[in-house]
Amino acid sequence: MTAKAHTLLLFGATGDLSQRMLLPSLCALHTDELISENLRIVGTARSEMSDSEFRNFARDALEKHMPPERRGHMADFLNRLSYQHLDVTTPEGYKELAEKTGPGDDLAIFLSTAPSLFKPTIQGLQAAGLAGEGARISLEKPLGTDFASSCEINDAVAEAFPEDRIFRIDHYLGKETVQNLLALRFANLMFEPLWRSQYIDHVQITVAETVGLESRVAYYDDSGALRDMVQNHMLQLLALVAMEPPSSFTADAVRDEKVKVLRALRPISVEESVTGQYRGGASGGEIVPGYDEELGKHSDTETFVALKAHVDNWRWRGVPFYLRTGKRLHRRVTEILVQFKQVPHSIFTDARLKPNALLIGIQPEENISFTLMAKVPGLEQEGMSLRSVPLDIAMPDAFTGKHKRIAYERLLLDLIHGDQTLFVRRDEVEAQWRWIDAIRKTWADDGLTPKTYTAGSWGPSAAIALTERDGVSWHE
Repeated sequence: MTAKAHTLLLFGATGDLSQRMLLPSLCALHTDELISENLRIVGTARSEMSDSEFRNFARDALEKHMPPERRGHMADFLNRLSYQHLDVTTPEGYKELAEKTGPGDDLAIFLSTAPSLFKPTIQGLQAAGLAGEGARISLEKPLGTDFASSCEINDAVAEAFPEDRIFRIDHYLGKETVQNLLALRFANLMFEPLWRSQYIDHVQITVAETVGLESRVAYYDDSGALRDMVQNHMLQLLALVAMEPPSSFTADAVRDEKVKVLRALRPISVEESVTGQYRGGASGGEIVPGYDEELGKHSDTETFVALKAHVDNWRWRGVPFYLRTGKRLHRRVTEILVQFKQVPHSIFTDARLKPNALLIGIQPEENISFTLMAKVPGLEQEGMSLRSVPLDIAMPDAFTGKHKRIAYERLLLDLIHGDQTLFVRRDEVEAQWRWIDAIRKTWADDGLTPKTYTAGSWGPSAAIALTERDGVSWHE
């Protein structure tokens, strides 16, 4: 699909995601003249609002969530906006929505609602003629709670939209450094020949948060860290690290290679997984309560998970992928560490060599660092003193003058233009859920319950043992 949409329809337009991410992203795209001046943006939600009231609502959101230097064309952007209130469970309301948006053949739909509302929403769109041949729809997670419920959602969407017009969002894929991973691997000869089991010792992927439940109490307790973070974000990062070179940088070529990795994931044993749940401690210089205190009841939901995964194919035979994610951890960071093997023989008998490592920082800072051994300056008469030194590429420094963009800017622009490369295909989602469901079954069969850890730490001590019995330490 290559045709540009001329109308963007935002469901959940008054919600938190819209205020923090969607409206600021669209305003930034408008300011940089990356979207057509003819693109109309129609918001819809249950709240009763006029067009002018919605514009005032959007202005407040932009002033709160956009830096002042990026609001230069805010007034013109607000004039693009219109609004139609809608209860998505009431079929009659879609007729008025269709009158507001116009024909559905050049419509891009962003669905940011609860998954339980996906089916009635899609049925309403179809009945109102808003699922025409040129219409496309994007879906926010969670796309189900397991393989079966994911299939139900995908089947409901497929009744109105073919796969080439379904855009499943994983916002991590819109981050610059995540996309840079593809450039790093496939645009630089020095890395790709080494990107295999002969030269790589292991890979670590960490997604650490310092926050607790915040406003996600009900959702998170039903989900847990495994389904909230590993099933989508972390498995997508793993797939990008481990995929074979695609034949071209097109949506299907890239996603074909990712799904091969996901299908090659070896089932996880109990000994290869650790779960945890935080207790009261100190985070960010403040005393914070434990998970059960925040929740107000006892729960066996995991707020931390660490896994030792393997991709069973020729390229990655014997290379462990260590995954770690959790809430109330020591610091907020998302990063990928590719640890290379030690040199096979050292000629520097007095030097302690450290293997090369490639560290890809995704958040809060976007950077790439490659460590290598170098001589320490000096006039030694015997031997040579060596030290591990980093080669750092800080993305803001490397590309001065470029604004740091919200991931949704990339994804909304691609939705409008009809480019699916950075969106997740159905077979990817289903492969992810099959692997996650097998882990949850293993936990249930073994009666595994989360180990406790103190808020502000790096998780339960068992997570340290998971790597150290292989002679590996987590990067911290």
